[in-house]
Order: sequence, then C-alpha cells, then structure tokens
Amino acid sequence: MRERLKLIPEKPGCYLYKNEDGIIIYVGKAKNLKRRVNSYFNRIQTGKTKALVDQIRDFEYIVTNSETESLILEINLIKKYNPKYNILLKDDKTYPYIVLTNDKYPSLKIVRSKKRKKLKGKVFGPFPGVTAAKNMVNSINRIYPLKKCDPIRKKLCLYYHINECLGYCEKEVDEKEVNEMLDEITKVLNGDYKFLTKRLEEQMNKASNKLEFEKALEFKTLINDVESTINKQIIVSNVRYNFDVFGVYEKDNFLAIETLFIREGVVIGQVNKILDSYIDKDDAYIRYIIDFYDKYALPKKIIVNDIENISELESILGVSVSVPLKGDIKKILTMANNNAEISSKKRIEEISKSTEERYKAIEELKNILGLKKLERIELFDNSHLFGSYYVGGMVVFRDFLPDRNEYRKYKIDANTKDDLTAMKEVIYRRYQRALLEKTELPDLIIVDGGELQISATLEVLNSLKLDIPLVGLKKNKSHKTSKLVLSNFTEIDIKNQNLFVYLYKMQEEVHRFAITYHRNIKNKGMLRSVLEDVPGIGEKRRKELLKRYSSLSKIKNASAEELSEILPSDVAVSLLEFLNKE
Repeated sequence: MRERLKLIPEKPGCYLYKNEDGIIIYVGKAKNLKRRVNSYFNRIQTGKTKALVDQIRDFEYIVTNSETESLILEINLIKKYNPKYNILLKDDKTYPYIVLTNDKYPSLKIVRSKKRKKLKGKVFGPFPGVTAAKNMVNSINRIYPLKKCDPIRKKLCLYYHINECLGYCEKEVDEKEVNEMLDEITKVLNGDYKFLTKRLEEQMNKASNKLEFEKALEFKTLINDVESTINKQIIVSNVRYNFDVFGVYEKDNFLAIETLFIREGVVIGQVNKILDSYIDKDDAYIRYIIDFYDKYALPKKIIVNDIENISELESILGVSVSVPLKGDIKKILTMANNNAEISSKKRIEEISKSTEERYKAIEELKNILGLKKLERIELFDNSHLFGSYYVGGMVVFRDFLPDRNEYRKYKIDANTKDDLTAMKEVIYRRYQRALLEKTELPDLIIVDGGELQISATLEVLNSLKLDIPLVGLKKNKSHKTSKLVLSNFTEIDIKNQNLFVYLYKMQEEVHRFAITYHRNIKNKGMLRSVLEDVPGIGEKRRKELLKRYSSLSKIKNASAEELSEILPSDVAVSLLEFLNKE
C-alpha cells in the first residue's frame, strides 16, 4: 500500500477506503488527494479516525477538475455505497409542511417533505410536528371556506351547510372572493395573525348580539387557538425573508447541529442532531447541510458558521449561503450555537456512556463465539394465529443498533402449519436472494429457540453452502431469555448483564416486528371483510378506506366529517352506525 500512496496525484478528488471484505467503509474528498490520503497513514490517529484506519485494507481515488466537482462526487458516492463511517440522514424524522394548492378550487394539504414536490402550490413550513400542522389546517379550514372534499363531490355536502365551503361542486364561485381568501391564508401561514384575531372578534361579537351563543363560543375557541400559536412564536428579526440557521457544537468526538427555521422573522421550528460517526468536522457539517435539503425545502438563504467550501455549498444548493459578522443575523447564529450546546450536552454524556457499554457487550459476545468481526446481526421470528396464517420477520442490527431500512417481512405459504417449516422457508428465501443479488451477508444469525430451530436453520444454510455463525436464544421455564445455544447445540448461560440486556432488546424487537406485521395483515383482512357488508361502499371506496385507515378501530375513532372526505355523508354515517352496532 505504501508504494501506491506515493503514486497518488496532488489534485482535487475523492478517495474510497475498503475493509478486508472489499466493502467501502469511508468516502472523503480533498483539495489535494495525495496530502489528504497520506495524512491518515503517516501520523498517530485517535478515536474514530483510528478505528477507521485500523479497518482500511485497500483504497481507490477519483480525480476531479475542481473542489465543487469533488464535493458533488462525494455526495453521490456516499448515497451509492452507504459507507459505515459517513454521515447519512435516512433514518431521521421528517417534519411536515402545509401546501396551499393552486388548483382551480384550492385546498390545504399536510405533506411530509418528500411528497411536497408532487403538489403544486405554495409550501409553508416545516412545522415542529404533525399536531401543530393539523391544528393550523383545522383552524384555517374552520375560518375560511376552502374546498374540503377530495375528489370533489357532485352535490353539496355537510361542509357547505355549516359555512365551511363555498359549494364549489354546484355553485358559481366569485374568483375575486377566492383570491382575497388565499391572500389572507398566505398571511396567516407566514405568521401574520393580527388581522385574523380582529376579524374573529368581530364575528364573535356579531354572533353574541344575535344571541347565537354556541356560535360565539366557537369563535372564542378559535381566538384562543390563534393566540396560543402566537404566544409560542419567538420573534428574532425584522428581516422579512425565509432563512435557515445551522448552529454547531463539538465535544468529546460528538458533533451537535441545531437548525432553526426562520420565517418572516419568526422561529417556527428547530431540528437537533448529534453526529458521532464523522471524521472531519467541517466536512461533516457541510455534508449534513447538503443531505438536510434532500428532506426539506430550501429557503431563500442559509446562515452557517465560518467554514471552508462555502462557495461550493452555494453552487450545489443554488441559494445564498453566508457567515454573518454582526447584527441581528449574527445574534441568531449565536443563539443556534448556544442551543446546539444546551440541548446536546446531557445527551452527549448519555450517548457516550451508552456507546461504551454497547461496545463492551459486542466484545463480550465476540469472545464467547470466537468471532473476529461482529458488525451485522440478523434475527428471525415468526408469528401465526392458532397454528395458521404464518408470517416471518427479519430485523438487522449493526453494532447492536437497529438498522430499520434493512428489516424485511415475509408472507409464508398458506399450507405451512408449523414453526420449523415457516422458519425454513424464511431462511431459504432470505439467503437464496442474498446469493443471487450478491448483497451483504451477516456476521451472525440469531433465531428464537433452541436445538430444533438451530437444526432447521442449519439445514437450509448447508443446502445453500453458506457458513454463517448461528446461535439461538433459549428461554427458561419462566419464559425469560437465559441461554445462548450454539450451532453445535452447546448451551451457554448469559452471565454478563450488559450483554443480556442487548440480546433481550434484539429478541423483543424481532418479536414485535413479526407480530405487528401479522396483526396488520389480519386487521386489513377483517376490515376488507366488514366493508363488503356496508351498503354504498364498493371496491374503489374500499381501497381508499384501506389506504387511509389500517384498522377497524381507526375508522371507529374517525368522525363522520373525516370519513366524508372519502364517502358520501350518508354512507359515512351508516358505516359508523354499522361498526358501533357490530
């Protein structure tokens, strides 16, 4: 390798590090490839960089024409190979947006970030959570007569009769009235509520003077809701454009990033993330921001701390990126940095302690099983109803942490009547496909059970000519996990409490995953069966209900108004009456 290091050119580009299995474990970029790559091997490394270097067995590099090209290439390579030591946001929570559609008859939609591009209209947000977004949409829908039904109905519905819709399906609607309504809604969603509270107070007093006290109370409730929203807002600037601020705080090899969403001078939400798998602070910071806008809408401007490659960041994102030196925006960046520190200090201590315990447990299991490598573990479990309708589940843990994107569900042959046959089918399907597609194999397989389950799994693995370490988790008479069963049927007591806790959590997770899948299938079957008995619900409406509501209880808890978005009002009422009677 040393001879190859000498041959690396002093040009910009990307480098890819591989482990002993030829798997890419890190992708980086550099102004000077030779200097950067050699720096990993010609000096003493510590922490995560040492852990990375210890696993490097080979490397590749790609020369680019500029730093911007190397940054773009790095992003694409990380997305393609998903390296262990690179930052990815794929498991992060996505925050909701509100879209005011620009259809002929406009309406409000709550969407997750990835879906917002599919809808045409004005986008507002992100909002701190789904509840906040729903409350906002519900309030606006009650105040303004937007279109509520989707698809639009052929006759007037309940919303028209309670003055929450202009009757777009039958009435001729004044375009000027609609445009004025949209202007006001846009102001509300941008944080301007003053004119709205004044308008609601006028309507409340009007209803009260007419002795319509119930209606006046509704307006009073709406005023309280709006004022509650206003009180939660933090006004930080007189600047009337949308921008995001990325604060940062580093401690003990952890990087905390605090993102503030500023809309019309108001903080409308925040996202806090702690990174613990980065190698270079500035590189991780930039890559985090770029990955961030795969999930969120870009604002007019982005505010960051002083880092290199700001021009490259601007070029890739296509928006203004700046480092403020003074004034209100500098104060907001300082606030974001302070928030990054305050909100993460305790969590970093907890994560650090948990990480130390986790790696001790990994080493303990490696010693017990005599394994050199233990990163990917796959666990299997089955679920059934009185010995029939079997389903299988596989969960994946990397370094004792769940990798939910790798979870898999298996519908099992309807003729299967016992656990062992079900297990054989799932194991065979999983690893035959892995061999055909040449996907990653685990370092360890864990099954729920003892000798019988081990034997059944070994039979399948041998037929596929696979030599993968295998253990079973066996329960005692109290139905508590107590022993590891090796592939030679040797039983080992799990004496280490820390290791026991992690193995128990893994076992509970695969059990939960399989049972949840079984319940969902069963509930959907029951729901479809019940819906077939309700007059007025044909195949198309059944599909819509199944898509939106996954269980009978969710339909029972829905209101007639909510169901009226899919069904005619009279059919919605009939369905609820039918379910409550049943």
